[in-house]
Amino acid sequence: MFIRRTQTRNRVSGEPYVTHRLVHSARVGHVIKQSTLLNLGSHLDLPQAHWPALAKRIDELLHGQCSMPDASLPEQVQTLAQRFAAQIIARTPNLGLACSALSDAPATAALPASRSPFETGAVDRYQEVDLDSLELVNPRSVGVEHAALSAMRQCGFEDKLAQLGLNRPQIAAAVGNVVARMALPCSELATHAWLKGQSALGELLEFDFQAMDLNRLYRASDALYKHREALQEHLFGRARAMFGLGQTITLYDLTNTYFEGGAAAVDKAKRGRSKERRSDCPLVTLAMALDASGFVRRVQFFAGNASEPSTLNKDMLTGLDAAPRATVVMDAGISTEANLRWLRDQGYHYVVVSKLRRRQFDPALATEEQSAGGVTIKLQRVLDAQGHVLLYCHSPAREQKDRAIDEAKASGLEAALVRLHASLSKSKGRQDAATIMQRLGRLKQRFARAAQHYAISVTTDPEDQRITAITWDKRTKPGSAAAHPGVYCLRTTLVEQDNAALWRTYTMLTELESVFRSLKTDLGLRPVFHRIDRRVEGHLFISVLAYHFVHMLRSQLKAQGVSDSWNTLRQTLSTQRRVTVTMQRRDGRTVHVRKATRPQPGHQTLSTILKLDPNPGRTHRVLV
Repeated sequence: MFIRRTQTRNRVSGEPYVTHRLVHSARVGHVIKQSTLLNLGSHLDLPQAHWPALAKRIDELLHGQCSMPDASLPEQVQTLAQRFAAQIIARTPNLGLACSALSDAPATAALPASRSPFETGAVDRYQEVDLDSLELVNPRSVGVEHAALSAMRQCGFEDKLAQLGLNRPQIAAAVGNVVARMALPCSELATHAWLKGQSALGELLEFDFQAMDLNRLYRASDALYKHREALQEHLFGRARAMFGLGQTITLYDLTNTYFEGGAAAVDKAKRGRSKERRSDCPLVTLAMALDASGFVRRVQFFAGNASEPSTLNKDMLTGLDAAPRATVVMDAGISTEANLRWLRDQGYHYVVVSKLRRRQFDPALATEEQSAGGVTIKLQRVLDAQGHVLLYCHSPAREQKDRAIDEAKASGLEAALVRLHASLSKSKGRQDAATIMQRLGRLKQRFARAAQHYAISVTTDPEDQRITAITWDKRTKPGSAAAHPGVYCLRTTLVEQDNAALWRTYTMLTELESVFRSLKTDLGLRPVFHRIDRRVEGHLFISVLAYHFVHMLRSQLKAQGVSDSWNTLRQTLSTQRRVTVTMQRRDGRTVHVRKATRPQPGHQTLSTILKLDPNPGRTHRVLV
């Protein structure tokens, strides 16, 4: 076995190029026959002086001699030998080598001219082997990759990329980016290492990720971002066809994530209010429009300091193929009067959280509705001057939260007032009115939520105008949040719907909140390490694509009563591996069998629902 450097020509352009081939020599009668076992590619990154050692080590691995290699052997040689030996075992059935039944001839016997040194495909299932020689080599994860690839192929993701002009290596890199974000959320650099050394995705795609350089992953990210509009439309269309989705409701909200480092060269990297309490870092904002079932319809990216109301523009909602008089559900931060007026002008209905500070909730006039968790929600309908429905909703859990916050703020304000009053009697304390009033103002600003319910007065010495005492009286403001803890108000143009239907429409917004949580926690949205604008948005868009396929899998499982989070599902699926079993026969020849491990019971349940092959990648049997 040796490595040959061969010059050949491109079949299309006719341009010459150099390729490297692993060649096997065998005596057939009185003639030496040579056959190519593997094309090593044009760029064999190994000094030519090490080629004999590499060929020898590959031969040892193929013949089951997996003992520790020579200590003087460079690590690069050992790595390449394991890679090429694994490729030969995994790909031999696809290399056009002869397939025939196993022979009992001695290993030293000459092979007929029509026979290859490798026997595949028809290798007998029953072999006499030395059990002590059994070794398990080249383990790679395959469970999550198989499920992810299944979801992609149901959506026609690879076919769509081909239609958009991507070639096979570009499609493989794009699929690798998205699958890695589902299986092991990390940066492109870590994704590259995972694809090369830990994942069996390359076997499922029949693509050699170990020969792929890192820049191809970055360029694949650029390609995905470039075609984001076409991909969003295609994927949502497939989801709508598969699950029978309607076009009546659109959920809209936004979140942000942070950069590691200064990111000074990124235009959208701006400091603002972080929803992850990372305001010490530059931020970038992600806006999403989803349908009622949680599938992404459109995404857009904004600067980290973008005002929430300004993100609702015609680009986000127009062109969504929404039904006439469709409904948009938004949170309070986006529902300004200008945005609501624009929605009405465009013919949309809406359900939003009202910014009205005054509550008009009367429990005696409220109806009751049971939440999915069995909690009783009280609902009271009121019409405003514009003919909109104001739906006041009371939640027991929210009431407990509001009361706890109000009590903490009130206790903090009263404690501060006690300290300020005590300072008036100290000999070194400053009792002039200007200083005391300034300190009172700062306290009201600090405890604004509680201060509106307190009447604070001061007593002044008539002679020197110094303040001698501070008194306060708590009087809960009528119609305020403190007067009606646990009550929030929804505003909508859907005057014909009943209270329960309006409230359930709004609760769909919690699905969008869970989407953001999944993107950040399960799918590697945060943090962002890139320093080029298109790479930043490409990184975010890959997480959005990963979410789409995760949501597709979870929707199929939920229909069968499995409601586990993606993190739980990923842990269940990740137990499956593809491994190669190597065994020595009595006659000295070596049998290699590569296949996936048997799914665990939990994994088997998921595979049955999702109709996944329990042995992804098929079984390869090779006799050397």
